Amino acid sequence: MASDQRTPLIAGNWKMHGALAESRELVASIAAGVAGATGVRVLLCPPYVYLTSVAEWIAGSEIALGAQDLSEQTGTGAYTGEIAGGMLTDVGCSYVIVGHSERRSIYGETDSQVAAKFQAAQSQGLTPILCVGETLEQREAGQTQDVVAGQVQAVLDAAGIEAFAQAVIAYEPVWAIGTGLTATPAQAQEVHALIRGMIAALDGTIAADLSVLYGGSVKGANAGELLAMDDIDGGLVGGASLSADEFLAICRAASS
Repeated sequence: MASDQRTPLIAGNWKMHGALAESRELVASIAAGVAGATGVRVLLCPPYVYLTSVAEWIAGSEIALGAQDLSEQTGTGAYTGEIAGGMLTDVGCSYVIVGHSERRSIYGETDSQVAAKFQAAQSQGLTPILCVGETLEQREAGQTQDVVAGQVQAVLDAAGIEAFAQAVIAYEPVWAIGTGLTATPAQAQEVHALIRGMIAALDGTIAADLSVLYGGSVKGANAGELLAMDDIDGGLVGGASLSADEFLAICRAASS
């Protein structure tokens, strides 16, 4: 392990799921399950409207709070429906996801917009979790490395290598999100090594400390094999984060 920054990070992305009562029960179960745990960092990313409540429920624990997205706008203004990074820090967030594949595919976010959100997050005191990954068509066409490298490079060009000293990258093959399909440990490791190699070519120290997470149908049954890979430093967990038992199983795999 290169540093404390690469202590395994397990981040739960709830997406647009959950009611308030069931969210409270979920958080209580997760908090009880990770109490006193060592060797793993835990992050919860609920929908915007539950951030304040989750912040209260995890107060006093080691669990961190994150948001699922933010605006690239860094100040106040006439941006109806948008959420600024400063608002997220105000309610206790320390992380924010940027460039999730669903934001890219459903809402048309471009590499340049993702880069702007990455910079906006950092300028307002948040650690961005930059999501990158290829579609099934791109993988079958042998374009995985070009696609992922291009997505990382767009942020490098905009923000510079130094920005990655305070960032996380999550590789999420689009074809493995919500499908039940999962990249094999070897497939995931190959892309994670590519990402770390790109950063290492510019700054070896930053690359050694950079947390690179895997996201794509991570569950208790496959977490151990994935997290055993040299360059996989944790998981960005979707559906399994809605089950305390599954999420805690992944946390245990990360801490072992």
